[in-house]
Amino acid sequence: MRNPSSVAIVAILLGVWEAGARLLNKTFILPSPVQIVIRLWELKEVLLLKHLPVTFTVIVIGLCLSIGMGTAVAVWMHAKPAVRKAVYPLLIASQMIPVIALAPIFVLWFGYTIWSKVAVTVLITFFPITVNTFDGLSAGQKDARELLRTMGATPRDIFWKYSVPAALPHFFSGLKIAVTMSVIGAAIGEWLGAQAGLGYFSRRMMTQFDGAAVFAPILVLTGIGILLFLCVALIEKRLFKWRSQN
Repeated sequence: MRNPSSVAIVAILLGVWEAGARLLNKTFILPSPVQIVIRLWELKEVLLLKHLPVTFTVIVIGLCLSIGMGTAVAVWMHAKPAVRKAVYPLLIASQMIPVIALAPIFVLWFGYTIWSKVAVTVLITFFPITVNTFDGLSAGQKDARELLRTMGATPRDIFWKYSVPAALPHFFSGLKIAVTMSVIGAAIGEWLGAQAGLGYFSRRMMTQFDGAAVFAPILVLTGIGILLFLCVALIEKRLFKWRSQN
C-alpha cells in the first residue's frame, strides 16, 4: 500500500468505523478497530499457535490440488477441442452452485476431517486457475504457430516453447485470484463444520456474543490473503522482469 491516497482512504474508513462503533456502543454487534486489535493481542496464542496452522494447512493443500488439477484440465481442453466443449460448460455450471450449500454436503462425505474444508477450497479456487490457464494457452497468435510449423517445429515444440510461455501471465492472473479465494473457501468450510481453525473459532465466538473475538480471526485471515497475494505477485515479478521494464 505505497500509494498515499490509498493509505488516506483506509485511515478515513477506519476512523469512521471507530467513531461509529463508539457511538453505537454495542461491542457484540460492532466492535471498534481498536477493540478488535486488543482482542487479537489477547487471543494471539490460541489463534496463531492452535487455529492458524489448521487453516493454513487447508489453504496450502487446496491450492496445490487446484493448481495441479486446474492446469491439467486446461492443457487437456487446449489439446482436445471435444473435451473443451464437454468440460467448459461444466466449469461454468460449477460456479453457479452456492458454495454455502455444498459445504454441508462435503461434511457429510468427509466428516469433520480436513478434507471437507479442502474440498470447499478446491471448488472455489479451481475455476480461476483452469479458465485463465486455458485462455492463456489459446491466446497465442495463429500466425506465430504457423511460422513455427514451417520452421519444422513439432506440436510438442510449439506447446512447450510458445504456448506455455504465452500462458504463464494468464496463469499467474488466475493464481492471484485463487490465493485470495482460498482463504474464503477455508473459512467457509471451517465455519460450517470443523473442530479447529480460524473460521471455526470465529463461529464459536459468535455464539458467545464476543464481537471483537469474532472479528479477530477475520483480521488474521485477511492478513493471510494479502501475504499470499504478495508472494504470488513477487514470484510473477521475478519471472517476468521484462514486463516491469516496458
